[in-house]
Amino acid sequence: MAVNNARKRGPRSAVRDVLGVSVLFVLSVIGASFLPHEHRFVVRWSAVLLAGIGCFALLWRRRFPFAVAACAVCCGVAFQLLGFRESPVVTSPVIVSVYSVATLTDRRTALGVASASAAVLIGAALFHDPGSGLQPDNVGMLAWTALPAAVGDGVRSRRAYVTAVEERAEHAERTREQEARQRVAAERVRIARELHDVVAHHIALINAQAGVAAHVGQQQPDQLVAALKDIQETSRSALDELRVTVGLLRQSGDCEAPRGPIPGLEEVPALLASLERVGLDVLCTCHGATQPLAPAADLAAYRIIQEALTNVRKHGSADKARLCLSYTPRWLTITVEDDGPTLPQEPRQGTGHGLIGMRERAASVGGTLTAQTRPEGGFAVIAELPLRSATTAGGGAPHALPEVRT
Repeated sequence: MAVNNARKRGPRSAVRDVLGVSVLFVLSVIGASFLPHEHRFVVRWSAVLLAGIGCFALLWRRRFPFAVAACAVCCGVAFQLLGFRESPVVTSPVIVSVYSVATLTDRRTALGVASASAAVLIGAALFHDPGSGLQPDNVGMLAWTALPAAVGDGVRSRRAYVTAVEERAEHAERTREQEARQRVAAERVRIARELHDVVAHHIALINAQAGVAAHVGQQQPDQLVAALKDIQETSRSALDELRVTVGLLRQSGDCEAPRGPIPGLEEVPALLASLERVGLDVLCTCHGATQPLAPAADLAAYRIIQEALTNVRKHGSADKARLCLSYTPRWLTITVEDDGPTLPQEPRQGTGHGLIGMRERAASVGGTLTAQTRPEGGFAVIAELPLRSATTAGGGAPHALPEVRT
């Protein structure tokens, strides 16, 4: 049977305990000294001694509840054997000690202590006066020991309930703060991933287009204007996407936050055309019946294709790549391959954010992504994204991506 640890009590609580025990001591002495049948008040030192021991032992009832209860019962038995008047005031230390046991232990233990105390006190009364078995005082003793046990059990249950509510509130507060921090961290990662995809792709295109412009400026000056227009278009597209992405940093209630279309698979033909202008020839194939995707999956598919093809142009030595979109009833498989060196090579190194970002995008919509070198040379990126029904995807039309070569 476990005893709950008593809470730390300050000086004021100790003073209140001493005052309460002193008042109880005085009442016990008065109750034991008053003789109603003789209409006299006689103070006997044995009653004072027993009342002092039983009452002042209550000061340690929180640390030693069972020992204090045993001491109070022993004092009550002594009162019985010495022939003092039996009353709730005289046996008040027993009542308080049983209440303390009930508040510090479980219900079964409290009822056991109360029953044992009543049995011992009634047994002592019968031993002193065998003919007093049906007297009201003996029957009342059962009530005066059961009542503090019931009240103490109710107080203990109430305290346990309040403690549990406070702990749940504290846990909810800690969890809420932790969830808020996690949401902030996830949003920062998402914005960083979006910025990386936008900046890396367009800066790579601008760099390649600037190289083309420098080349044609010397060899074919008449094509210089077209190359510069490509750079202008690419930079304008980059600024538009950056404006939309930076809008994510604004508060949700900011009416000035820019809004713009979210890129998806519908933008893939324009992406392939921009890569063609910088010298990357992409063969696009589509297998299976095209199906609509949810906006998040549509964006993830576009960004994965964009990043994979940008890596081919930026890190690889190939000038050709293959993009395959394979639809099944539940999944969209995106495969991007290039023909790099004939011999297998180590995974391309860079800042490391590209592959991490693609994996995070695939995982964010419930998909997977693998990136590895091909045995015959080159590099392959394979992503599997879950499809959504037209209702879930907002009822959008399927993306028409016929087999084309750009």
